[in-house]
Amino acid sequence: MPSTSRPLRKLGFLTIGLFDAADPGRGHESTLRLIELGERLGFDSAWVRHRHLQYGISSPVAVLAAASQRTRRIQLGTAVTPLGWENPLRLAEDLATVDVLSGGRLNPGVSVGPPTHFDQVKGALYPDTADAEDFGYERVRRLLDLVRGKPVTDFSGAEGFEVYSDIVQPHSPGLGRRMWYGGGSLRSARWAGEHGMNFLTSSVVKVETTAATADAEGADGPPDFAAIQAALIREFRAHHPDGEAARVSHGLVVIPTDSASPAQRAKYAEYAARRLPRTTAPQGPARQLFAPDLVGTSAELAERLHAHAAFREADEVAFALPFTFAYEDYVQILTDMATKLGPALGWRPAG
Repeated sequence: MPSTSRPLRKLGFLTIGLFDAADPGRGHESTLRLIELGERLGFDSAWVRHRHLQYGISSPVAVLAAASQRTRRIQLGTAVTPLGWENPLRLAEDLATVDVLSGGRLNPGVSVGPPTHFDQVKGALYPDTADAEDFGYERVRRLLDLVRGKPVTDFSGAEGFEVYSDIVQPHSPGLGRRMWYGGGSLRSARWAGEHGMNFLTSSVVKVETTAATADAEGADGPPDFAAIQAALIREFRAHHPDGEAARVSHGLVVIPTDSASPAQRAKYAEYAARRLPRTTAPQGPARQLFAPDLVGTSAELAERLHAHAAFREADEVAFALPFTFAYEDYVQILTDMATKLGPALGWRPAG
């Protein structure tokens, strides 16, 4: 088996946290139980994805606040929070609060762009300012400045019995170094590097015709997802103050089947097959390319990952759990990840 150029140091997982509209508490509780299980299995991190106006967790920061009180070691992240739905000042306060509650374990991941279905939600979300809102990188920069302690106001000190600060409170000094950007384009990778963020990759990239990605275009077939993603990682590190030491987390849907039942294996294979057509060509005006879901034994998965150009660039992963499986399926997948796949990739569980 070819060796990875970067030994896997950190193993994480990502969940969407689905729930039943008639009983949302059970779905949220199952997410918290998965995070607790992840800690027991030695995972380094657990990540929750934002889902607005859907039956997935809409407030990961609140869920991670609860998780912070039920765990002691595992890192807790959002992958990602779309900032078009957020006020950077209020979000900075929430993030700093949860970071303090967790003992410095929060890893906020964010992205830019207008909210999904913006024309339908803008009347509720921004009734007076929809046309003036900036959904680009400036919104991230504002959040970074606030988290990192840049003054919010020119007023501070005592006013009667009240005492005011000119920076976000609570202030958590280490949080600024644990901010992640989730990006799939060269421009995003470059911006995240220039602003000293960490970089989250996923199972989606943007197909661009540039010198950096020319070799990945695939003249005789579909574009090479792994080569495009590897180019993004190199672009990010080329513009980051830490260079090759800049943190990158690699993320794909990875489903080990070592201890799965025959019924589970059939379900997993059918899930991946259903999603495979979207991986053969760029999708939509944004030319998004999706990676195939990886299903198989840990030995098979390790071989495929070691051959993946972008995986070889990273020493951290946050493997995404499929969105629609049962709790028992997630327990099997996480257990196999921690006991079979992780060690096959050179990882050792945290103490």
